[in-house]
Amino acid sequence: MYQEKTFTQKVTLFLKGIAMGGANKVPGVSGGMVAFVMGFYEELIFSFQRVNSKALKLLLKGRFSSFLKYTNFTFLAYVMLGSMCSYFSVSLLLDYFLKHYELYVWAWFFGMIIGSIYYISKDFGKWTSANIISLIVGITIGLLISFMTPARENDNLWFVFLCGIIGVSGMTLPGLSGSFILILLGNYVLLLVDSVNVLGSVITSCLSGDFSVLKDTVKIRYLKIISVFTLGSAFGLVSISHGLGYVLKRWNSQVNAIIIGFISGSLGIVWPWKKTIYKIENGAFLLDKKGNKIIENYERFIPNIEKIDTWTAIGFIVLGIVLILVIDYYGNRRK
Repeated sequence: MYQEKTFTQKVTLFLKGIAMGGANKVPGVSGGMVAFVMGFYEELIFSFQRVNSKALKLLLKGRFSSFLKYTNFTFLAYVMLGSMCSYFSVSLLLDYFLKHYELYVWAWFFGMIIGSIYYISKDFGKWTSANIISLIVGITIGLLISFMTPARENDNLWFVFLCGIIGVSGMTLPGLSGSFILILLGNYVLLLVDSVNVLGSVITSCLSGDFSVLKDTVKIRYLKIISVFTLGSAFGLVSISHGLGYVLKRWNSQVNAIIIGFISGSLGIVWPWKKTIYKIENGAFLLDKKGNKIIENYERFIPNIEKIDTWTAIGFIVLGIVLILVIDYYGNRRK
C-alpha cells in the first residue's frame, strides 16, 4: 500500500484533508463522505488500521523507516494536517456563511450529498437481496438519527472523551455526521466552537510572546477539554478503523450499501428549509453555561416556490450536484 508521494500528491492530500476537516465541522455533513467521494476512503481506513502493536514495536526499536512505510505515514500526516488546519481556516469561513447565508449553505451541501449518492451508486455493481437489506438498514438508521432530540451540554472529561470517540465517526463512517452527533450529545458548541476558538487564541497569544493566557483558569479549562476530546478522537479513529477494516475486507458490498443508506438518510439532516427549535421552560429559552440557546430540534417545511430565495437555494442545490459530477469527470479522466 505504501508509495512514496510526489510533491503534487502531498499538496493534493493536504487539500483533501482541508475539505474533509471542513465537512466534519458542519452538522449534517460527513468528512467520511468527502473521503469516499474523493477516492481515498479505503486507504484512510486501512492506514489507520496499521496504527497497532506492530507499529509501536517498530517505533520503540528505532526502525523509523519501516514504521513510516508500515503505517503509510506520509498519507496520514498530510491528510490529518489538512484536516486540523481547516478548523482554523475553512471551518471558520463556513461558520460565517452558516450564520449569514444559512439557507444557501444547507442547499449547497444538500446538492453535494445528492451528487454523492449518484457518484457512489453508479459503480456499485449487483444489488442482491443482502445489499438491498443493508441499504434499508443504513437509510433507517440515518433517518432515526436525523430526528433525535439533542441533550444538554456536559463538560465532564469522561463524557468529553466519549464525545471524541463518537464524534470522530463522521470521519470514518460516510453519511454519519460527527458534528450532528455532537449536537445530539449537547456538546457541539463546547467542543467544536468555544474550545477551538480558545485554542486558536491561546496559540496566537503564545506565538506573539504573551504567555499570560496560560494563567487564565477559564482558558486552561477549555484547553483541558479540547485535549481530552482530541485524545478521544484519536482513540476512536484507530479503534473504529480496525473494525471497519475488518468488515470492509469481508462484506465490502454490504458495507458500501449501508454507507449509501447512511448518506441518503442524512438528507433529512441537511434539508435546507428548516427552522431551529430551541428548548423553552416556563416561557423562557433554556440557556447553556455560556448563555447560548439550547437546540431542541429542527422544524422542516416545504419552501414557497414564489420566493426568490427559494430559487436561489435550488440553484445552490444544482451547484452542489454539478460539483460532484465535475469531481467524477475529473477522476475518470485520470484513470
